[in-house]
Parts: sequence; structure tokens; C-alpha cells
Amino acid sequence: MHALDILGDPVRRRILELIADGEASAGGIAAVISREFGISQPAVSQHLRVLREHGFASVRAEGTRRLYAVDPQGLQQASEWLTPFERFWRGPFAALSTELARGKRERRLSAERAAASPPPRGDAAARTAGPSHDDRADSRNGTSADSGNESNSSSKDSYDDNGNNDSKE
Repeated sequence: MHALDILGDPVRRRILELIADGEASAGGIAAVISREFGISQPAVSQHLRVLREHGFASVRAEGTRRLYAVDPQGLQQASEWLTPFERFWRGPFAALSTELARGKRERRLSAERAAASPPPRGDAAARTAGPSHDDRADSRNGTSADSGNESNSSSKDSYDDNGNNDSKE
């Protein structure tokens, strides 16, 4: 049987996932697989035997328990077979990695710029602080800060489409 034939079965792939982080007992594996796939304990034992015989899993006895672990030999065979095809996903994954790094950098720089820039003039703190010293002086004089502009509140200038003053005074 070819290494990919072994990995083609979802039950065997799930068993490998269960033992990928370390040893697991045959009983513990059987309980999870039976619950997830609805197969019997003897059927799980058959899958364990196939994994063991084809170099994907190793087993050791501990008293009456059998502990299974990943054997890298079978995975190495699968990896060797897949090696000529890696070119089909290495480029796109490298491009994805570059784009993720670029987006992360842009978010970081944007956050740094936002932290370094002063708050906008019309923020809540400026609105609640009350009028500035200059504003109070202008209100006592009856002038406004905009009095130097041509468009103060007392002027009602209007213009036609050609830019001519249509004001009626």
C-alpha cells in the first residue's frame, strides 16, 4: 500500500492527529474515533494496525495498555512523494506570507502615526474647555475672531453664476 493510500482514509488521518502531540492509549483513541466516526473498537484497532504496519505509528506496551505514537518513517515516505509537487504551493504561500506581513506592517505604522499625531482641534476636550482668552476679549469688544474675513455674520453677500455681487444693500 502506498503512503498516500494510508493517509487517504479520514479515520487514519484523525488517528494521526490524535497522536501527533504525543502518545495516546489505544482505548483513548478508540473512544474518540468511535464517537466521531461511529465505528466499533475492533474497526479502530484495524486502522491502528494498518498505521503500525506501514510505518505511520509505533506502539509500546505499558502494563496492559498499548500506547501509540507517530512514527516519522511513514510521513517521510509521503513527504518524499509530494516533494516534486511543492512548487505548486510554495510560491502562492510565500506570496501570501508577504501580503500578510505587508498588511501587519501597514497596521502598525498607521497605529504609530495615530499615536504620534495630536488630537484634532474639534475634539471633545476643546469643546468642553470653554472659550479661549482671545475669544473672551473679542466678545467684550463686540468683535469676533472672523471679523477680518470678508464674510462675517453682518454681511449677506450673494453672487450670480458669473461671480458678480448680487447683494442688495
